[in-house]
Amino acid sequence: MIANDQHKFQAIISHAKEYGFVFQSSEIYDGLSAVYDYGPWGSELKKNLREAWWNEMTRMHDNIVGIDAAIFMHPTTWKASGHVDNFSDPMIDNKDSKKRYRVDHLIEGVADQLVQDGKTEEAEQLIASMEALLAANDFAGLNELVESRKMKCGVSGTCNWTDVRQFNLMFSTQIGSVAEESTEIYLRPETAQGIFVNFLNVQKTARLKIPFGIAQIGKAFRNEIVARQFIFRMREFEQMEMQFFIRPGTQKEWYEYWKAERMKWHTEMGIPAEDYRFHDHIKLAHYADAAVDIEYNFPIGWKEVEGIHSRTDFDLKSHQEFSGKKLQYFDNEINQNYVPYVIETSIGLDRMFLLTLCHAYQEEKWLKEDGSEDSRIVLKIPAKIAPIKLAILPLLKKEGLPEIAREIMKECRNEFYCFYEEKDTIGKRYRRMDALGTPFCITIDHQTKEDKMVTIRYRDTMKQERIPIEGLVAFVKSKM
Repeated sequence: MIANDQHKFQAIISHAKEYGFVFQSSEIYDGLSAVYDYGPWGSELKKNLREAWWNEMTRMHDNIVGIDAAIFMHPTTWKASGHVDNFSDPMIDNKDSKKRYRVDHLIEGVADQLVQDGKTEEAEQLIASMEALLAANDFAGLNELVESRKMKCGVSGTCNWTDVRQFNLMFSTQIGSVAEESTEIYLRPETAQGIFVNFLNVQKTARLKIPFGIAQIGKAFRNEIVARQFIFRMREFEQMEMQFFIRPGTQKEWYEYWKAERMKWHTEMGIPAEDYRFHDHIKLAHYADAAVDIEYNFPIGWKEVEGIHSRTDFDLKSHQEFSGKKLQYFDNEINQNYVPYVIETSIGLDRMFLLTLCHAYQEEKWLKEDGSEDSRIVLKIPAKIAPIKLAILPLLKKEGLPEIAREIMKECRNEFYCFYEEKDTIGKRYRRMDALGTPFCITIDHQTKEDKMVTIRYRDTMKQERIPIEGLVAFVKSKM
């Protein structure tokens, strides 16, 4: 079922800017399309998501280690990987507006409109037709689909289209101090190749035996012609990838293992299982013998967050061929040399960030005891990844309350991110912390001076209770 709630999605985008999560890059110069900056609380949330994935992959598994490979790589890397010849998307131009579209985005836009018009079944049939044509690389069929539906350009309003053709998505630049001697290189479109070319370096230095994995988090760059949907599809983004090296012939069982492991991680992050689904690829990449996406039910519909791919031995064999260096593993258990097969897990950090905001964002209204209406916007971000864990709020700016609050701040800040604020009424401060996703607030009042206790307020329920200052750190950590 296709779902679409543009009102909620636009509200989340506005909230992200207003409360310091995400800004348009170079905004004072009218911005740069499909490039974004993360603000104070966005960068904290992103860091927490990054650490949650890294800890799960490298700390919780004895046979997975991490690396941090360079963005720039020898240009032959991308010839060997297939990106020079195969890393492209089908594009179409409107002859009147000169605007270029990715064909799948153009068709998905028509499907979205059909859903809004109540024609969900027709929309699903359209998407199914598109996916079948893309899987077959049937560009003539895609042309016919666009023409038969009389799809219009959003700028010109006409149906005057060019033929569908491929467009390579890699950014290129030059390396070298003199233009005549410079070499064309690429900004990496994925982080995986840095792992593959370091396969032997890591295996030998970390003394790893198959099966083992190599994890990496890093920036990647794709020249998306039609980048849209906020931070869902960007030209500069961050990937969290793990390549798991296995004995040939065991890929099916390991593929199923990592499908289950990765879905388990997502649900353990505090997101309901019913908001996720697996979506098998109809069209497989040139390197894969199986592939599936983990999709989340965004306000803009079901969209990919993570991919699990059985990459066979394509990558290592190809780098072995292009480099002339053997990339093989000697397996003592079977007394045999071979090029390992690979299972890949690849998750977009920015998409996981957006997923977290979409799940957390809620607009709540209720009636107070006097019959009047009250409301709030709250981000119910799981406590373990929330940007701010604890807000420390003295009731007044005087009478020794700020001094007590600062002492508590000093004790807590070594353990988790705390925020101190004394401006505005306590009610306004609570609402601000709700909007930032802060799970716990403590208020220091006059009674604190007498009983050494504070009032803790829980974001999700808005309930309050008195707890002792002594043991506060342990109390908050237990609640996370």
